[in-house]
Amino acid sequence: MQTSLAPSTAASLQTLPADEIRQVMWRFADRFELQMLVQAARGVARGPVARVVAAGGRNTHDWTPAKAGLLQYFDESGITAAFLDPEQGGFIAGPKNLALALIAFELSWVDAGAATCSLAGNLGLAPIHERGTPEQRAKYVAGAAPVKPGENRRQVRAAFALTEPIPFVGVETGLLAGKVRVAAWPEGGEPILQVDKRGRFITNMAFANVVTAAVDSDDPRIKGSCMVILEEGDPGTWDRGTPTKKLVHQLSSTNDPVFNLQVPASRIVGGYTVQNGVIVPNYSHGEIIEAVFRRTRVTVGLMTAAKLLSAVEPVILYHRRRFRGGEGAPGTPRYELGLQQKEDVLHRLVDIWASGEASASLGFAAARLFDELDPLEREKDRLLAERRLTGRAAFKELAKKRTEALELVKLLAQPVGARDLARQDALEADPLVRFVILDAQADVLCPACKLWNTGHGANMMREAVSLMGGYGVTEDCPGFLGQKWMDAQLEATYEGPEAVQRLQLSITMTNELFLAQFEHWIAEMRRLAGERPGTGACTLATAMQLWRWTLRYVQTATDADGDKLYHKTRQGVTFPLADALCWLLAARQFILDVMELEARGGLNPALADGLAGTLAFFTDLCHTQAGRAAGEVGRICAEVVHGYHRHPAWDEASCHACYQAQELESLEGIIPGIEGSADAYAEVIETGVAHPFKAGPCARFTGREDFVRLRLKLDGCLTGCRLAKDRAATALTQVMTREALDYPA
Repeated sequence: MQTSLAPSTAASLQTLPADEIRQVMWRFADRFELQMLVQAARGVARGPVARVVAAGGRNTHDWTPAKAGLLQYFDESGITAAFLDPEQGGFIAGPKNLALALIAFELSWVDAGAATCSLAGNLGLAPIHERGTPEQRAKYVAGAAPVKPGENRRQVRAAFALTEPIPFVGVETGLLAGKVRVAAWPEGGEPILQVDKRGRFITNMAFANVVTAAVDSDDPRIKGSCMVILEEGDPGTWDRGTPTKKLVHQLSSTNDPVFNLQVPASRIVGGYTVQNGVIVPNYSHGEIIEAVFRRTRVTVGLMTAAKLLSAVEPVILYHRRRFRGGEGAPGTPRYELGLQQKEDVLHRLVDIWASGEASASLGFAAARLFDELDPLEREKDRLLAERRLTGRAAFKELAKKRTEALELVKLLAQPVGARDLARQDALEADPLVRFVILDAQADVLCPACKLWNTGHGANMMREAVSLMGGYGVTEDCPGFLGQKWMDAQLEATYEGPEAVQRLQLSITMTNELFLAQFEHWIAEMRRLAGERPGTGACTLATAMQLWRWTLRYVQTATDADGDKLYHKTRQGVTFPLADALCWLLAARQFILDVMELEARGGLNPALADGLAGTLAFFTDLCHTQAGRAAGEVGRICAEVVHGYHRHPAWDEASCHACYQAQELESLEGIIPGIEGSADAYAEVIETGVAHPFKAGPCARFTGREDFVRLRLKLDGCLTGCRLAKDRAATALTQVMTREALDYPA
């Protein structure tokens, strides 16, 4: 067992975390191509992008030459090609979720609009990449590669047209005003489709020449919905529309386009079959966007995480220099520390930093999970097709594998000596079993990352701006913090607003397979708490246990009127529990990342000097975040468990459970001590004495005693979390920073 780094160690944070720290924590220390990609994306972000922002590029919603010039920088740096496979002109083999997440993180460190401009091209191609035919991938995905010298072709610039004009925009992606019908169907030839689509808030439309559009059938000869590839130059109307007058993400192009085009049926994403004279798309638009969004939502979540972490250094610099030029000579606390002499600003910045770390940890963990899941999903599709299992037969096969996956999770939770190792090996060798295990995780981590990172992140960005005083809402605020705060509001609505993520979580977090893994994670935190008591893992484990108890309770309980508590329409129950789960998942992953840094950081000689101090600081940040998460979970669970019971009133029914003072006096002789302890469990009433001024007798907890004990335990588990926050705050006064940011103000 490794020696624990107790938070009381004399080691202190020396500098802000270096790249080598992040490479270990976010698990790409052994991937040189990703390290180079990070440097390339950072060079673009803190160079060309920052210069456009500093020059006032965000002051117009029009697509200007300066903004358009960023596309070339994306191409030249390798950002554009990062989405592509090597045979398509890319340079990264295998899944690319982590690679794209790192690009988004680096670009959003300076400006999320630039990140959106880059990633929206990938989003436009994603339906083809995920569900397109081989011919479609070869033409459009490969066509997005930057044009090489001597090549005579037009580079594909893609856009994704899902949302519809008001009143449909933002309502539900299942409601499509866009329509498709058969324009012509030559005898023995390919059908020609008429596509009518009006988009709303479509990114990249100022320059896109290919659009993947979601449409619904307006013809009995076409079944259901689908996505169709549109090209500039197709017969009909290709109107880019007017620019959206947005207040955020101005370095991306956003328009409301109008399309009325004729295209061959081969443009249906994923292809089609003809059954009894009806065109049947192989994939509905819903199946395609589900495959796309469950990956790209993670990237959006990391865009907000980058904002929080990018705010740390500008805030420190502002606070330390706040009083320079006035009273106080160099060397005095007033000159050297400025506002950092005050505990309030330090504690608030600790909260911002801890939230940023937790959201980044959650986001990058989800990205890595999808990198692991993607090849298994393709293998799953191959195996089902090989066995000719489709529809209900495929569903039954996966249900069987979920049963086996649950068996494997329970096996892994046992001590090694008690396991059936042969059975474990057999289950682990089955790709379908591994797929359903990871899929159950992904179904939760994806919406959790999007919901918590962008929702809570936007609130914390407001805190960061407030710590800059009036400077925070100026155009030249260091780090562009005011603009980042505004941008975060949009990210909270991207690819489904918060209600969509909460709705998905309310379904996926009750999956028996996920909950079995969650139980394992509770035990994991308990073990870590014994080895690393300063991380807050014990606090988090108790909070996780309380959440799990609450979920079990509400799934079978009813409210005061006898109505079921856990139901899709009871969003006052399901949505808060989804929020609480997000706090737990983010804090857990942050602890795991710090443990990874402790285990592997020492292998890099470049980290030898400051590693102990960084670990001590991150340990205190973990404890702080675990305490904050436990507080939120405790509050939410208590409201849900107790809040649906009607409060007792001063009536005969409620007072029936109360003790009479005379009754207690007589019982004291039989049960010594009951008179002193009765107040803790029931109201004591004296004859002839008026009732206390309150709503009624104190509430009792019949059937909820275990919850009360757990909640009390959780409150006790908060012991020490504020001391950790004090230590982290002190570290902020000592950490070295640069004299200026590495991108313009």
